[in-house]
Amino acid sequence: MALRARMRLRKGDRVRVLSGKDLGKEGEITRVLPERNMVIVDGVNIAKKHQRSTNATMQGGIIDKDMPVPASNVAILCPSCGPSRIGYQFDDRVKTRVCKKCGKSL
Repeated sequence: MALRARMRLRKGDRVRVLSGKDLGKEGEITRVLPERNMVIVDGVNIAKKHQRSTNATMQGGIIDKDMPVPASNVAILCPSCGPSRIGYQFDDRVKTRVCKKCGKSL
């Protein structure tokens, strides 16, 4: 069993897609799946799902579903310099995430 690097992305991060059919799209992470090393980004990698109505209240039809994207295919967006990688810095015993390009806190 291979050791896997710790995921640095979190729910609520604004990211840009680096590869695949949605190249260049931006969105917010709605869910993180660390056991699969994937993230679900709002409005990216959408699949059509045919949903049957289960009871009188739920409506059936074709719904759009956001599917997971590999975490390596997205880059966090720094407010000042754009897509970047994430580094860590310790300030008074508090670990904070920083932009690798400009060094600003994320």
